[in-house]
Amino acid sequence: MADNVEKSRGKDVRVANIVAAKSVSEAIRTSLGPRGMDKMIQNSSGEVLISNDGATILREMEVKHPTAKMLVELSKSQDIEAGDGTTSVTVFAGALLSQVLKLLEKGLHPTIISESFQKASRFAQDVLKSIGKPVELNDRETLIKMARTSLNSKVVSQYSDLLAPLAVDAVLRVIDRATAENVDLRDVKVVKKVGGTIDDTELIEGLVFDHDASHAAGGPTRVANAKIGLIQFQLSAPKTNMENQVVIDQYHQMDRILKEERAYILEMCKAIKKTGCNVLLIQKSILRDAVNDMSLNFLAKLGIMVVRDIERDDIEFISKTINAIPIASIEGFSAAKLGTAKLVEEVAVGEGKVVKITGVPNAGKTVSVLVQGSNRLVVDEAERSLHDALCVVRSIVRQKFLLVGGGAPEIEVAMRLETHAKAVGGMESYCYRGYAEALQLLPYTLAENAGLNPIAIVTELRNRHALGEISAGINVRKNAITDLAEENVLQPMLVTSSMMKLATETVCMILKIDDIVRTR
Repeated sequence: MADNVEKSRGKDVRVANIVAAKSVSEAIRTSLGPRGMDKMIQNSSGEVLISNDGATILREMEVKHPTAKMLVELSKSQDIEAGDGTTSVTVFAGALLSQVLKLLEKGLHPTIISESFQKASRFAQDVLKSIGKPVELNDRETLIKMARTSLNSKVVSQYSDLLAPLAVDAVLRVIDRATAENVDLRDVKVVKKVGGTIDDTELIEGLVFDHDASHAAGGPTRVANAKIGLIQFQLSAPKTNMENQVVIDQYHQMDRILKEERAYILEMCKAIKKTGCNVLLIQKSILRDAVNDMSLNFLAKLGIMVVRDIERDDIEFISKTINAIPIASIEGFSAAKLGTAKLVEEVAVGEGKVVKITGVPNAGKTVSVLVQGSNRLVVDEAERSLHDALCVVRSIVRQKFLLVGGGAPEIEVAMRLETHAKAVGGMESYCYRGYAEALQLLPYTLAENAGLNPIAIVTELRNRHALGEISAGINVRKNAITDLAEENVLQPMLVTSSMMKLATETVCMILKIDDIVRTR
């Protein structure tokens, strides 16, 4: 009896895990594709977020079940690996889990299902390689078409003609097209600013800060042929290392302290000026004020432009862009550590101002993008969409093959898997058919979210592929099956291949869990 209890318990846990993970998949299924719905997410502090990006929605959702959390981690993995396809990977994993339930009911052992799914995934990778088309990094137009396909499913899809070339140009400027195998997206800095519209978004070969320069005592706001100092120390009166108090009971003592403070700060400002520095970038300090009114006054009189509150995380990017070495103390401040730029200026943007640094010596090592929008929600979504477009271009740099979109690769792989299943026979063939059926849920959902008849559309799509039309896919704009290669609906092969690989690995992991042990 004890044995029976243990077995049924293992089965119950497996079914409970699958149901929990499927619920996450179902929650974001309606967001798949260009006609997918958006989700409004409100957090505990009342902030609202509107998005249809799978990774963003799942990151903000509060998921309690440990297996359901695995699907959240799965979308994060897809986001890191390919940057796009985060909704597809979750929907596909949910579809595979539905097939797993059916196979378990037929009496197949979890290990057999897991091994068969892994083999099916490897077969799918081979099919994708056979239908993928090679692409050159010099082919800017094709790269823009792929970035545009990624943006078409976003809230800001109407601006894809602006954001797609921007993403492609940003990536191409920070890589060597002949030898590049990967892209470090930390070399592309995206700066958000509320004000204006998304049409005002621009690519800047240099730096941009989302706040204005210091205006104390009428300091300069525009400097040509700039010599830029990047400091990490405070331009204010020194403090003791330990917390203590100085009690002053006479006026002349107070006067003396103020005089000493003034002389100390003036000496520091003169030392900065002596090196030829005319623009000063000051890192934000958490211990005390990085600058005070007195030091800003002296710097303004010496004709030095000051930009305050530089984030610590940005220091490496800034030093790489302008060739400046961060300076930790006034004693180490020298002309050799200064960066250079042709122009530093404060520019009005919408209702606020930004500081731009252009004409940098290392043009080609880094690039900045200033994203603008009418409100915080639009700016945040534009930044997320731009990140996805940048990742799509990075995917092409990593694996220089492209596929058409619109569910075409999934249907092609599914049909070839079904043919392969007949040749294999035995229990494996059931698993192969289940995997092929799960793949067909993606084009089915695409059609469903576009308001089409999914059964009729998927049937017609299968017929077209059976006739050898590999690039036939669902065109949601024309509500029909068309040749998507001609419609320029293209995507990197890495997005689809990593989607299949990661979803299969996660499902196999869930499948092998037969008990949950909770510890205190």
